[in-house]
Amino acid sequence: MAISDTIVSVRSRVKGWRQKNELIALVPTMGNLHQGHLSLVKRAKDLADRVVVSIFVNPLQFNDKDDLTNYPRTLEQDINLLSELDVDLIFTPNDSIMYPNGLDEVTHVYVPGMDDKLCGLSRPGHFDGVATIVTKLFNMVQPDIAVFGEKDYQQLML
Repeated sequence: MAISDTIVSVRSRVKGWRQKNELIALVPTMGNLHQGHLSLVKRAKDLADRVVVSIFVNPLQFNDKDDLTNYPRTLEQDINLLSELDVDLIFTPNDSIMYPNGLDEVTHVYVPGMDDKLCGLSRPGHFDGVATIVTKLFNMVQPDIAVFGEKDYQQLML
């Protein structure tokens, strides 16, 4: 199992797997892993030759700064859980890796119709934040398969 916090090292590792024609799965998370996350990792292992789990608390998904500040960060525990499942790569970028020009200079992915329904009404910008980070992760990892939970139905619909 490898742990990386840089895009260059992730792309290098993925390139090696691609040269061997291995299927790559991505399981994007914000950490604080629980059994639901671990079941997604197990599913990814069933579907692909290599599994990448990202752990990134995305500030664009929070419209309340206190929620972002108080979001549980359990990286050491998460790494231990993922090592038990023999994950190939854990990608743990920080804000400056994901948003090198800062949060005020981010190109956002906008998904029409999400902010005016259900959770979107009380969480303005949340779904744009989810779509933006997933797009960035797809660009960085270029997975063949992505495994998402069904707990957050609206996020799954993105």
